[in-house]
Amino acid sequence: MTRKRRRLYMVGVGMLMLAAAAALVLTAFEDSLVFFYSPTELQAKELALERRVRLGGLVEEGSVIRGSDGVTVEFRVTDLRNSVPVTYSGILPDLFREGQGVVAEGILRADGTFEASEVLAKHDETYMPPEVADALKESGQWKGATLP
Repeated sequence: MTRKRRRLYMVGVGMLMLAAAAALVLTAFEDSLVFFYSPTELQAKELALERRVRLGGLVEEGSVIRGSDGVTVEFRVTDLRNSVPVTYSGILPDLFREGQGVVAEGILRADGTFEASEVLAKHDETYMPPEVADALKESGQWKGATLP
């Protein structure tokens, strides 16, 4: 066997080992790579209790109940099929309101209640900063609706 062929075999074996290591890492982190679970996915999955996860969906209309202490809030997150009750103690983001998208990070309790430690409100996906919209209009690339 020549030196060139031996070197080629070594490179091939090294690439196979690297691919196997990457596959093992991705398999180990498979559940952790999810950005958030919808209420339907959360109820269907057998997640370990007290495990930190993210729950995403819409704040159900008429479900927001503010506590007497001014800090505790209870609401329901829905994906229009199922909903999950959420409790949160803290200051909510300015964009938080009923019917708005939200992502809550926390733990699922044994009684089915999601205890959030952080709540993030999602803005509309069609939002574009005015500066970017103006630059696109000037370049003739603007294809969206007219801005006020």
